Amino acid sequence: MAASSGPAGVGGAGPSGFAFDSGLEIKTRSVEQTLLPLVSQITTLINHKDNTKKSDKTLQAIQRVGQAVNLAVGRFVKVGEAIANENWDLKEEINIACIEAKQAGETIAALTDISSLNHPESDGQITIFTDKTGVIKAARLLLSSVTKVLLLADRVVIKQIITSRNKVLATMERLEKVNSFQEFVQIFSQFGNEMVEFAHLTGDRQNDLKDEKKKAKMAAARAVLEKCTMMLLTASKTCLRHPNCESAHKNKEGVFDRMKVALDKVIEIVTDCKPSGETDISSVSIFTGIKEFKMNIEALLENLYFQSKENLSATLEVILERTEDFTDSAYTSHEHRERILELSTQARLELQQLLSVWIQSQSKKTKSIAEELELAVLKISHSLKELKKELHRTATQLTADLLKYHADHVVLKALKLTGVEGNLEGLAEYACKLSEQKEQLVEVCRLLRHISGTEPLEITCVHAEETFQVTGQQIISAAETLTLHPSSKIAKENLDVFCEAWESQIGDMSTLLREINDVFEGRRGEKYGYLSLPKPMKNNANLKSLKPDKPDSEEQAKIAKLGLKLGLLTSDVNCEIKKWEDQENEIVRNGRNMSSMAYSLYLFTRGEGPLKTSQDLIHQLEVFAEEGLKLASSVQVFLKQLKDDDKLMLLLEINKLIPLCHQLQTVTKTPLQNQVFLKVDKCITKTRSMMAILVQLLSLCYKLLKKLQMENNRWVSVTNKDSVDGKT
Repeated sequence: MAASSGPAGVGGAGPSGFAFDSGLEIKTRSVEQTLLPLVSQITTLINHKDNTKKSDKTLQAIQRVGQAVNLAVGRFVKVGEAIANENWDLKEEINIACIEAKQAGETIAALTDISSLNHPESDGQITIFTDKTGVIKAARLLLSSVTKVLLLADRVVIKQIITSRNKVLATMERLEKVNSFQEFVQIFSQFGNEMVEFAHLTGDRQNDLKDEKKKAKMAAARAVLEKCTMMLLTASKTCLRHPNCESAHKNKEGVFDRMKVALDKVIEIVTDCKPSGETDISSVSIFTGIKEFKMNIEALLENLYFQSKENLSATLEVILERTEDFTDSAYTSHEHRERILELSTQARLELQQLLSVWIQSQSKKTKSIAEELELAVLKISHSLKELKKELHRTATQLTADLLKYHADHVVLKALKLTGVEGNLEGLAEYACKLSEQKEQLVEVCRLLRHISGTEPLEITCVHAEETFQVTGQQIISAAETLTLHPSSKIAKENLDVFCEAWESQIGDMSTLLREINDVFEGRRGEKYGYLSLPKPMKNNANLKSLKPDKPDSEEQAKIAKLGLKLGLLTSDVNCEIKKWEDQENEIVRNGRNMSSMAYSLYLFTRGEGPLKTSQDLIHQLEVFAEEGLKLASSVQVFLKQLKDDDKLMLLLEINKLIPLCHQLQTVTKTPLQNQVFLKVDKCITKTRSMMAILVQLLSLCYKLLKKLQMENNRWVSVTNKDSVDGKT
């Protein structure tokens, strides 16, 4: 299964033995895939014109559509019944919906069965021509029943996630109380399997989420669980080795507490239940506030009574109060602080001017007043834009400087050294320095959150802030344990794990900074609405020509659907690769490279991952096509070792792959002016076809390699036997 915007590994492909992998998720996805063609076919029937001439061609086309609907319903019903049989508590409801769907499908098939319409004995037959209302009623019943099954299946998925979470929590409680290494190893093995299952379930749920904010929250929670699993292992082992060490217990408790919070967060997301008192982080973002304020003042040009004077003044004051996070920060330079205060004062003055003109325009409906109001809106918009620039410059420069300064991780290295030396004075000194570093990083995370520009990036900033806050304390407790037990290998390993988590988060901060810059500079504008062009004003005659060529919602949905299928295929490829004992085999290496690139393409369709622009995508596709040709060459080398009978199937798959590689190369080099979507659509479709062939090739090569090895072993065995017999 494809992972998503969380860290690699949380939602990756795992053992195929889980019932979930081959059961409910595939069935649920099948239901959704069945729904789309049903809608299209039913729409075709309902939109059929009564006055259309009843030619044989028309009659045959209508009958084919009716039969296609009925066949699709049949497949849908089988999937629904399979889900019902696995979930007895919902079986009755699902079966009723399936019966309704079946009845609706049969009705549509009967009404479109017009093969004998032109014969005299068919004069009394009820068809789509005589009873279009019947088709509409059947279509409504069908879509209603399909929707019911989808909702019920969704409940099943949520129940599975909750059940899986409860299993994980129960095993964690046992791990907390364990007193022996042998018992710990047994329970942790069970815990690992349960975490893998939970990762699969939540990974697929994350892929299905439409809300980008929820998706980012899920990714953050799953990232915590992934990293904490290794921390839990070493922290627990350290506690078992040093049961009387207070710092070791403190370290372990911190890991368990964080994992429990992350597990609860996942359940909040999937059940859509926000605990009372939780604040919406978007309310503290300066950029979000500026965006809403600009929308409100621009709305005044269309409706003078859209807002009250008090509301506009209060909204601006809230925004400017939040800039105090920058001006009050000890890490903000004097120049940046002065510039932010200057722009804040300017925004207040220009709002007063706007309010004055606005009040005049309510009583004087003249052209000059309208133009003056428009000018006042433009002026304050410009001031706020300059303020955004200054805040962005302040936060990103501070972050870049801080990351550069701490890139060599001097403090972490010193803590490790003082630990193995048992130097308590050195520990106190460097623990203090790490605490200072932690406060600096937490501060820049808060500033970055203000200027991130999108809700998903805001959530990533919050996640980074929490990670530094918690991990910093845990590193100090792990270092204290090592200092008290300097010869303990497990205590040293434990400190290494927490230091690696810190270093990993520092690396993630560099990625986060780059993404925030991309959004601010418009390199990801097609993904986020806040970068859309301002509303046209009266004199903006040329505004239309500046509008970028961006895909509409239907095109975006198509690309997302293609990307999802590509993501699923990468999981299939990874499953095939895992079967191979020789992971350095050339075929495996080529396949792994193709899978990795295909996964980057999948992330691109979601606006995530390393590929940021269309040019990045095209370059990646060129490399992907080259890797496909390398794979074909590797398989052809392998072919030479096979018998003629075994070569045929492999040759068939190679002969499919090579033309697709050449076609993809051609498409990437073909210029399509103002048709970026068309080019991306073609490329991803070709890539998906190549990945499907790759799955077949890897499976075939693996089976044939095993067969070849068995034959070789048999030959060696016979040869050895003959040799022994000869000696005798």
